[in-house]
Amino acid sequence: MTEKRMSRWYFGGLASCGAACCTHPLDLIKVHLQTQQEVKKRMLGMAIHVMKNDGVLALYNGLSASLCRQMSYSLTRFAIYETVRDMMGSTNKGPMPFYQKVLLGAFGGFTGGFVGTPADMVNVRMQNDMKLPPELRRNYKHAFDGLFRVFREEGLRKLFSGASMASSRGAMVTVGQLACYDQAKQLVLGTGMMGDNIFTHFLSSFIAGGCATFLCQPLDVMKTRLMNSKGEYTGVTHCLRETAKLGPMAFYKGLVPAGIRLVPQTVLTFIFLEQLKKHFGILIIS
Repeated sequence: MTEKRMSRWYFGGLASCGAACCTHPLDLIKVHLQTQQEVKKRMLGMAIHVMKNDGVLALYNGLSASLCRQMSYSLTRFAIYETVRDMMGSTNKGPMPFYQKVLLGAFGGFTGGFVGTPADMVNVRMQNDMKLPPELRRNYKHAFDGLFRVFREEGLRKLFSGASMASSRGAMVTVGQLACYDQAKQLVLGTGMMGDNIFTHFLSSFIAGGCATFLCQPLDVMKTRLMNSKGEYTGVTHCLRETAKLGPMAFYKGLVPAGIRLVPQTVLTFIFLEQLKKHFGILIIS
C-alpha cells in the first residue's frame, strides 16, 4: 500500500497569497516601470525614488488589492487545473501528456484572468496612484473601497476594462507556471537523481517561472497600459498600435523586473503549495 497526498482546491490561492506578500514590492516597481512613457528610470532607481518620496511602506501600496486578486485569479486557475488534472490522472493511471497540461492550463488561466480582472485593475491603480499629482490621485482606502468606487463612479463595464488582455495573460502565465512546473517536475523526478523534495520543487518552479515570464511579458505590458489609462486608448488594437510605435522592445519593457518578480513568486508559490499538500492535503491510500 502506498500513501500520497493530493492538493485541496483552495491551496493554490493560499500559496499565491503567501508568495504575493513576499514579492509585492517587486510587483509595485514593475507597474511603475511599465507606465513610464519614456524610459527614465531603471529598477533600482525606481525603488529608491519610491522610498525617498513616499517612505519604505509605500512599497506595499495596494497589498490588499494584490491579495484580493490572488484569492480570485489564482484560486480559480489552480482550482480548475489541479482538480481536472487529479481527476484525469486517477482515471488514466498515469501523468497527463504535456499538450493536455498546456490546454488545461490555458483554460484555467483564461477563466482565472477574467474572474480576477476587477481586483487586478484596482491593484494596478493603487500601485500607480503615488506617481500622480495629488489632485489626480484616486486615494482608494483598500481593495474593496476601490472596487466599490469604480463600480459607483465608472460603472460595471469599467471593472472589466482590459479583461481580454488579463484573460490572455492569465492563460499564458498558467501555461508557463502550472503546465511547465508539472512537466519539469516529472522530467526531474524521471532522471532518478532527485527525489520528491524541496530541491526538486525549487528547480522545477524556477524553470516554470522563466517560461511564464517570457510568454506573458508582451501581454503584461499591454494589460498594465490599458488598466491604467484615462481614456487615451480606444481599445486593445489601438493600445497595441501605440505601444508598437515605441519599437518591438517596448513589449518587453520591464522584462528583468518582471522576471525578478515572477520567478521568485513562482518558486515561493509552488514551495508553499507543496508544503500545504504534504502537511494538510487529502490522504490517498492505494
